[in-house]
Amino acid sequence: MDILIPDSWLKSIIKTNAKPEDIAKYLSLSGPSVEKTTQEGKDTIYSIEITTNRVDSASILGVAREISAILPRFNLKASLLPIKVPKGLHFVSNVDYLNTKIDNKLCYRFAAVLIKNVNIKESPLWMKERLEKVGIRPLNNIVDISNYLMIELGQPMHTFDYDKIKGAKMILRESKRGEQITTLDGKSHILKGGDIVIEDASSKLIDLAGIMGGDLSAVDEKTKNVLLFVQTYNPVNIRRTSMYLSKRTEAAVYFEKGLDPELVSFSLKRGISLFEQITGGKAQKNVLDIYSNPYKPYKVKVNLEFLYKRLGLIITPKTITQILNPLGFDLTWQKDSFAAKVPSWRAKDIKIPEDILEEVARIYGYHKLPSNLMTGLLPDKLPDAPFDFELKVKNLLKGWGLIEVYSSSLVPKEFTEGNALKLKNPLGNESEYLRTNLRESLISVVNENLGEKEPFGLFEMANVYLPQKNQLPDEKMILAGVFKDFTYRRAKGIMESLLNSLNINADYIPEDLNHFKPSHSVTITNGKIKLGKFGILNTKNLIYFEFPVDILRATSKILGSYKPIPKYPSQIEDITLFIPSKTKIGEVIKTIKTSNKIIDEVVLRDIYKDSYTFRVSYQDLQKTLTDKEVEKVRNELLEKLKNKFGAYQKN
Repeated sequence: MDILIPDSWLKSIIKTNAKPEDIAKYLSLSGPSVEKTTQEGKDTIYSIEITTNRVDSASILGVAREISAILPRFNLKASLLPIKVPKGLHFVSNVDYLNTKIDNKLCYRFAAVLIKNVNIKESPLWMKERLEKVGIRPLNNIVDISNYLMIELGQPMHTFDYDKIKGAKMILRESKRGEQITTLDGKSHILKGGDIVIEDASSKLIDLAGIMGGDLSAVDEKTKNVLLFVQTYNPVNIRRTSMYLSKRTEAAVYFEKGLDPELVSFSLKRGISLFEQITGGKAQKNVLDIYSNPYKPYKVKVNLEFLYKRLGLIITPKTITQILNPLGFDLTWQKDSFAAKVPSWRAKDIKIPEDILEEVARIYGYHKLPSNLMTGLLPDKLPDAPFDFELKVKNLLKGWGLIEVYSSSLVPKEFTEGNALKLKNPLGNESEYLRTNLRESLISVVNENLGEKEPFGLFEMANVYLPQKNQLPDEKMILAGVFKDFTYRRAKGIMESLLNSLNINADYIPEDLNHFKPSHSVTITNGKIKLGKFGILNTKNLIYFEFPVDILRATSKILGSYKPIPKYPSQIEDITLFIPSKTKIGEVIKTIKTSNKIIDEVVLRDIYKDSYTFRVSYQDLQKTLTDKEVEKVRNELLEKLKNKFGAYQKN
């Protein structure tokens, strides 16, 4: 989350003589990162990155609080200036100017105040200039005050034309599926259900809460009475609605991160102050405040020995207090420990002593902590770590020209098989299920590259997610790939080479498998172990392979079997055979190999129509073979091939 903060606005609530370059430098060292600074006239604009868990610092006030703790560590004075708010207001659960019915599970704190007799006009110059510097276009004083307070305090707020709220009644509830609302930007939205909405006494929706107000209650040039409205909502509902409707407003970005409910009352007081000053309106003294579960302060106890051991140095209790107090922590000291009372705006991320330790370390300065190089021997690799094996397989396939791809684990329903797991809050129909196979993802990648004219092969090694009853899914690592415009033999040769490189003796058993053309698929086995499958898919004649990686790794061997170099030379010859069509050449090669023990190796060297040339090596480990001995074996072999397959030599 990136925010813009003008130096002039920042220094309206923090007293310091630090130069902008010092603020940018030291804030980045110990707090939110200042990505860049830009000059606008005499003013400096800070572009600051706020991490998601620190929404409390996503405002002028939040950054000023950080600065008040950080700059003194670099010998620069800094202290927060009070923000003036009116006194004499009464926060009550019932008011005579508004009837309400609130779902406390959706809205943690609901506060509103009626401001009468406002005068809508342009905002004062100082406010317009500040808003323009943070990228917000001034509209009128009513809208500008709401935007101003969101930037200054980090609390979105909304204004209604009070006289347009039928029956002076608000019902905050979940939307029903199919309900429709038109927002301030003139766009109509059909709601999915579960959105936070507000309706008035006429049962019409007047607000898409936390996202954008409705046009039925919009403030216009005729507005005289304004309802200033400040809430904190269930962040899950806000996030879901914002993403589903693709409506990423500034308010939604704040609310979905979980705002501090305690900030509501101060923001409302500050809002009343600005409204009365700029619009001339007069706020009611009774402020509606429905707060069913107020924040209960708690303490985190930290032992000094624990702190010193992890920091690697000793910091005095005085220094610890000077670090934590400006951040809002009240400390109670004992002899060798302290208890830190956690402020409401840090309740979501400060829970355990390590969290306090982190605050002390970052403000003190990570760059000041001692750094020692590790000593001792480097630890051995985990004995069963899969990463080396996976990398080896990937490199082998890349070496044979295949391209590794990465596809999303979230897929449409048509890509899945069986009872695939569906996301509760998908971003769209194209990513609502966890995939159960890689095949459809790879086919999709091929379809995206149909313009490629040359043959190509793709592979992916990734998890699939198989449902288990009452449990998390079984995540299985799968190696899968497709070949486009490859010959079957070329693709199968790559599979054979892969398994040979992994020292796996594999058999290819013809079997009709799902998703493959009939009589065009094989199950790859090692003894009784099923390694994977290979064949031609029904889809676009793509050749597909698939292996469970854990089985492949368990079956592979680091070293193959040792075969001593023979003492006696081998005889090698090429035999060309005419073999009837539809004969399985793998069975022919297997028959040649097993026909006699002196046949050491058989390689298919060439193919022309129905003519196949095999290179046969004859080897006897006990002696040198004579031509007559080889001739006898050859003749027996040819006779066997003729009887079994109808194969013959042409004279």
